[in-house]
Amino acid sequence: MTDSVGDLTYGLLKRVQRDLTELRADVSEVKTELNVIRGHMIGIQTDIHNINGILARHDGHLDRIERRLEPREMAEGPQKPYEPNA
Repeated sequence: MTDSVGDLTYGLLKRVQRDLTELRADVSEVKTELNVIRGHMIGIQTDIHNINGILARHDGHLDRIERRLEPREMAEGPQKPYEPNA
């Protein structure tokens, strides 16, 4: 009887060991995928930061253009709207 219990226990432990080995491989794969996702997120964050920098520069350029145009518009007085067909 102890032989059959020992065999059952041994068989169960082998199955648990195989399942743990598969689980380790799966966890390792998930970690790898998470690292890839993290890399993509960092890339996206960098892209957004660069876009914001470009937009800030364009905003500064537009501010300077508007400041340069204001005195000229005041000196010229009111103008008619642009009509390309006229």
